[in-house]
Amino acid sequence: MIPNAFDLDGRTALVTGAGSPTGIGHAVALALGSLGATVVVTSTTDRIAERVNQLRDNGITAHGAPADLTDPVAVDRLIAWATTQAGPIDIVVNNAGMTSVGSPMGTNGEAGALVDMSYEHWRQALTRNIDTTFLVTRAVLGSMIERQWGRIVNVASLSGPVMAMRDEPAYAAAKAAMVGLTRSVAVDHAKHGITCNAVAPGWIATGSQTEHEAHQGDVTPAGRSATPDEVAAMVAMLCTPGASYTTGQCLVIDGGNSVAEERA
Repeated sequence: MIPNAFDLDGRTALVTGAGSPTGIGHAVALALGSLGATVVVTSTTDRIAERVNQLRDNGITAHGAPADLTDPVAVDRLIAWATTQAGPIDIVVNNAGMTSVGSPMGTNGEAGALVDMSYEHWRQALTRNIDTTFLVTRAVLGSMIERQWGRIVNVASLSGPVMAMRDEPAYAAAKAAMVGLTRSVAVDHAKHGITCNAVAPGWIATGSQTEHEAHQGDVTPAGRSATPDEVAAMVAMLCTPGASYTTGQCLVIDGGNSVAEERA
């Protein structure tokens, strides 16, 4: 039996993309904090201060700062600051990504047929999703290797690694790349006591979910979209000491959507 298999007391977790009060990132921070971790959260805007206050109101030791995770210098500064505030980073949840702040998917030039997509929009989608994951992971790996312990979870998507939506080639490519990076890190660093896994959420009832997306959730086998807390529970599990022999995996969280041959 693994001692304290679900206890994160004494561990420090960094959760990116945690600015929304209804998003997966904030739910993950709450879940990890409830298991005893000190939580550092970040987003692209100052609203991260509101999330820090919410976490503290729930009895969680929390710190937060805005950061542009597409900038290598900003990432290194964030990790240095987080380490001074909370100690070495033991856990990273790379949740930053999706589309740009204030631009719903399909309205910012990154959606549409590949033949009509500009190289600029293609690069923006990859930079925001896969480059941020690379930069943050690279910044924490050295310390994890030194301490021979670490948990990395990359929040990918059902779209790309498992399925695809129409007219979303850049998003699908970026999220599929996250799973490839996950497996590579897992293979290289299992010997260092570091696990690296991905989760692939399907339709999730966040505050930014559109009416169309909600309808798609309704016709899954589960008959509804998932809550952010349901995704967070799976992420938190992969971050625990008890998950020490699970690495390089992509955990699908979709209410059976990807295995159903028929739709309601």
